[in-house]
Amino acid sequence: MKFARIILANLLRKKIRLFLTLGSFAVALFLFVFLAVVRDAFTRGADVAGADRLWVINRTSIINPIPLSYRDKIARIPGVKCITHDNWFGGIYQDEKNFFPQFVIDPENQRQVFPELIVPDDQWNAFVKDRQGVIAGARTAERFGWKIGDRIPLKSTIYGGGAWEFNLVGIYHGKRPQDDETQLWFQWDYYEERMVQAYKGNVGWYVLRVEKPDDSVRVAKAIDEEFANSANETKTETESAFAANWVKQLGNIQFLIVSIGTIVFFTLLLVTGNTMAISVRERTSELAVFKAIGFSDRAVLFFVLAESLAIALIGGVIGLLSALLLIPVLAKALSGLLPNLILSPTMLASGLLVALLVGLASGLLPGLGAMHMRVVNALRRV
Repeated sequence: MKFARIILANLLRKKIRLFLTLGSFAVALFLFVFLAVVRDAFTRGADVAGADRLWVINRTSIINPIPLSYRDKIARIPGVKCITHDNWFGGIYQDEKNFFPQFVIDPENQRQVFPELIVPDDQWNAFVKDRQGVIAGARTAERFGWKIGDRIPLKSTIYGGGAWEFNLVGIYHGKRPQDDETQLWFQWDYYEERMVQAYKGNVGWYVLRVEKPDDSVRVAKAIDEEFANSANETKTETESAFAANWVKQLGNIQFLIVSIGTIVFFTLLLVTGNTMAISVRERTSELAVFKAIGFSDRAVLFFVLAESLAIALIGGVIGLLSALLLIPVLAKALSGLLPNLILSPTMLASGLLVALLVGLASGLLPGLGAMHMRVVNALRRV
């Protein structure tokens, strides 16, 4: 702390350059943290997947249906605890931009298979009694300002098209912040009665829970063997594998985000390193005077590193505070376009660590140069 005034004086020597460097550092670190949040959003499905859940889809493609008659056969396989089925419904609410996932569900077993998605009992009972009832995720309800009792119209672009109208009778919440609260559920019976004949008796996929997570591989193999060589062969995998494969269909998102993050990191390093190199070069004679009056080489190195770390710390804190304020706003604006964006304390700590590492690395080379310079040669410079 006894050198604080010297360090502060050096920082404020070129105020405009300092503010520009801090601004560049803050923006770059904000981008770094935002990319980490987006990466987490796309990979979170595999991380929070139920260890005891399996997904059964058509072996050819998830867009191809599976017969409803498979349900009872799968349920009889030893180790299967409960099973439900879902269908994708590509409905449009008011405008095509208002995208959110809509699923036709089996009310009988939905809550047993997905216990982390909580619906109050009274709302669930109202849903079961109302063939046109729907349950919306909390994020989707908040996004559109829906409340229980609202009439929700959807226009279907598939399954023969046409207008569908539903009654909002319930809103579900996830137990964890990372649980998906964007879905809309409606009943299989209502869906089935309005389907054209070609689509009747088919489901999109099955989701089941096994008695023990250790039985997942055995049960998955048994299911696929049950329907081998049939007209609709199946592919069964754990929920984490299913989520990972789903993300891969969008392209190598993780590689893209990591690549951009790496570029941002080196940009930080170059900006701060260039600032420190110019600052040390401008003060060469002053650093030589410090040495001449008795400051050690380590003290000179300390001055440079402390200045670099101060820039990194201040710029990093500004960038992280910006992330705290702006990412929730961006999450709300991008609702429906991206998975839920969650800025965790771990990400904030990682961002601060990156800032300090960049500050240390960018000040190290200029500092070592100042540490090893000869006083006589340095004093000769103008």
